[in-house]
Amino acid sequence: MPETCDVWVRGASLYDGSGSAPRVADVALRGDRIVQVGARPDLHASVSLDAGGLALAPGFIDVHTHVDFALLVRPEMDFKVLGGVTTCVVGNCGMGAAPWRTAMVMARAFHPDARLPEWNGYTGYLARLDAEPPSVNAAVLVGHGTVRASAMGNAKRAPSGAELETMRAIVREGRDAGAVGLSTGLIYEPGRYTATDEIVALAAELSGTGALYATHMRNEGEGLLDSVREAIEIGRRAHVPVQISHHKASGERNWGLVRESLALIERARAAGLEVHADQYPYTAGSTALAAVVQNGAFDDRPGGLGSVSPESVSIAAAPGHSEWEGRSIAELARELGKDAQSAAEHVIARAPGVTAVMHTMNEDDVRTVMRHPSTMIGSDGIPTLPGKPHPRLWGTFARVLGRYARDLGLFPIEEAVHRMTGLPAQKFGLRDRGVIRAGAFADLVVFDPARILDVGTYEDPNRAPAGIHHVFVNGTRVVRDGTHTGERPGRTLRRAS
Repeated sequence: MPETCDVWVRGASLYDGSGSAPRVADVALRGDRIVQVGARPDLHASVSLDAGGLALAPGFIDVHTHVDFALLVRPEMDFKVLGGVTTCVVGNCGMGAAPWRTAMVMARAFHPDARLPEWNGYTGYLARLDAEPPSVNAAVLVGHGTVRASAMGNAKRAPSGAELETMRAIVREGRDAGAVGLSTGLIYEPGRYTATDEIVALAAELSGTGALYATHMRNEGEGLLDSVREAIEIGRRAHVPVQISHHKASGERNWGLVRESLALIERARAAGLEVHADQYPYTAGSTALAAVVQNGAFDDRPGGLGSVSPESVSIAAAPGHSEWEGRSIAELARELGKDAQSAAEHVIARAPGVTAVMHTMNEDDVRTVMRHPSTMIGSDGIPTLPGKPHPRLWGTFARVLGRYARDLGLFPIEEAVHRMTGLPAQKFGLRDRGVIRAGAFADLVVFDPARILDVGTYEDPNRAPAGIHHVFVNGTRVVRDGTHTGERPGRTLRRAS
């Protein structure tokens, strides 16, 4: 009797996530797993998908997201799955989902109308996602900023012994719940008041587990190199792997520093420390406007963003004030009759959760970082929907494949796919993910390598990329012919589970 399967993807150019050159192959799925890779003319399938002329890859793993609460508020996660993303790592930049009361401050900033039920620690957060699954898988980082604020508010000092032990206990709870690491956001409140020793003490709670330390570093401008050195020092002293978030040099005076920061990573790796970075493929970043002001970007005070011109900063999302969205701080300052700093403060006072897009990077730097083998891909997208979020929220992975790999030839498509799938799965301890082989979970994306491209713009960002045909999460099709099916088969992914 012929063998049967649930889904048979036939004749695709297979990019298996390892970085190997593509080959034409059939892939069979049964339940949530891949059961066979290779030609089988006698296979019987409930769904047979002719993928001739198309590419088949593991679903993309977005290692740097801020969708902790969007997973519950907007569980279809259309802005991810329509772009081929099947797994999101949440809890980045020190902004975690627990403890609940403190985490709700961030939740209200990104989703002002959302009302989320209380959960108990990371165990409770993951259980909530298990009970109310989204369309994507999720792995979680413990957010240091949320941990610190829970233990000692916004205090601008070192923690007491009791406060540090409270923080350690929260990190241990997250670790034992299955968190894949600890993150910091050292330009944000309250992370910016944190000394290196405090971070080492907390990161050391992960030593020996394989969980990593991910950091939005203290400075991505003039202090970039010292910040990379600090991240490496923390990893070395705490005995944990290091993930440098959104690697870049911010501010024109600092362009080109990435060559030296990459050399620091290379030296650390040669010495045996597991150090990687992630990157979004744009020359503009995005963050809370309050963080831009706190870091002195408009008045050239010392800060982590470098100097930023008011012309280069525009409002992405301003709850209650959509008339400001898409407009620059310079434009608003002229309209309000204020200087840039005062205009920004005026906007923040009336829309406290306001986010901004900042054009502060150099295209040559983006390409230099992307070429480097230590770099994987992460969108850093802020899910401020509606509004005008940075187009990286939707288009990051399609942009790397279409613009940088195919059109510019920065690296082969198979290497780009590896940086989005196999490499992050290995780094974050996501077992049986990020690869196409028998026994692996059936997280898959079928795309047209000749057409895939991001199409969103800063003026019109909420647009799904072109060229992505089908997406499977745990064997269930969530995107069919470029349209969301409404299915929500996502799972919580624990470290090495």
